[in-house]
Amino acid sequence: MVADDVVGHSDPVNPWTVIPITAPDSLADPAAWGLHGAVATSRALEVVERGHLDLAYTPEYLAAQLRNTAYTTHRMAVAVPDTSASTPGADDVAGVTVLSLPLADNTHLMYLDLYVHPAHVRNGVATALMHDAERFAAEHDRRTVIAWTSHTGEPPADTPGVLEPPTGAGRIRPDDPAALFALRHGYVLEQGERYSVLHLPVDPELLDRLHAEAAEAAGTDYRLHTWTDRVPDEWVDQAALLESRMSTEAPTAGLEMGEDVWDAGRLRAKEVEIAEAGHSFVMVAAEHVPTGTLAAFTFVRCPLDQPEVVHQEDTLVLPEHRGRRLGMLVKAALLIHLRDAAPKAERIHTWNAEENAHMLAINVALGFRPTGVAGMWQKRL
Repeated sequence: MVADDVVGHSDPVNPWTVIPITAPDSLADPAAWGLHGAVATSRALEVVERGHLDLAYTPEYLAAQLRNTAYTTHRMAVAVPDTSASTPGADDVAGVTVLSLPLADNTHLMYLDLYVHPAHVRNGVATALMHDAERFAAEHDRRTVIAWTSHTGEPPADTPGVLEPPTGAGRIRPDDPAALFALRHGYVLEQGERYSVLHLPVDPELLDRLHAEAAEAAGTDYRLHTWTDRVPDEWVDQAALLESRMSTEAPTAGLEMGEDVWDAGRLRAKEVEIAEAGHSFVMVAAEHVPTGTLAAFTFVRCPLDQPEVVHQEDTLVLPEHRGRRLGMLVKAALLIHLRDAAPKAERIHTWNAEENAHMLAINVALGFRPTGVAGMWQKRL
């Protein structure tokens, strides 16, 4: 979610129309104009905010989301000027929302991503998009909206008026435009996530030592498996169970997020979506040998058209297997694997709840460095 006018009004001379986007048959289809406009907006914003395109949306990624709706309804909309031609084009897109509505569990929730082209901030675009998104949530009986904001750096704790979630970790400047916009529209800051980046390669001596120490602590009761792009059939149910446990074991602060149940079908659907988005993935899992069950895993996505970029996603050690350094073991093993599997990789991006001290300590030991804060906001409609 990005900033707009903080006084809460649209430009009366140039109001905005919000248009839903459907998945095009082809990215070359003229009907894909909204998708390409959304991508251009995302790219322009990332250049201004971060100076790179590592985290910008791609048309393949957004199209894959719109097509894969078996477990989550994805709805995109773009804001264009009312003065646009009867058939708007990609250049008319001034802002975008991406909405996600779970269909099986957490059916009270809607997740909101909202961003505005830097050329159109502070003129009512975000307000128009927000009103449209909340109206859509209400129409689909969603009573809670969870949104996020992105912030570079983190202010000192003694900053007057600093915004801090109830967890006491993850601070935001009190004059931050995105935060002011969220507050203006009734959102409450519930959690702060640390945004960190690991620059590759990791010192081989350090990485090999951390891996060896973790393997020694784990002992012979655990062995590792590494899978690329598809989890083997014999492990798919176990991997799905780990994803389910991720929803209950990861810190969520005051966010109204309950268990999100995964099964083999959902995991296979996710694999398809990742491939259609133009990404590869690597999963490293630790098997508990005596029981033949998975005890821990870590998972990254690798954009095929950006070989220098890696996105770290879920990492989990089940509570009953903690204390054996499995978190370090699977993450170090994955980094060792990437030496050959992704030799052009230069940066890994990750987000962790600030109160997740154990996982943050693992990341710091591996060389991840804090880069910013993601604010997790919630509104009860």
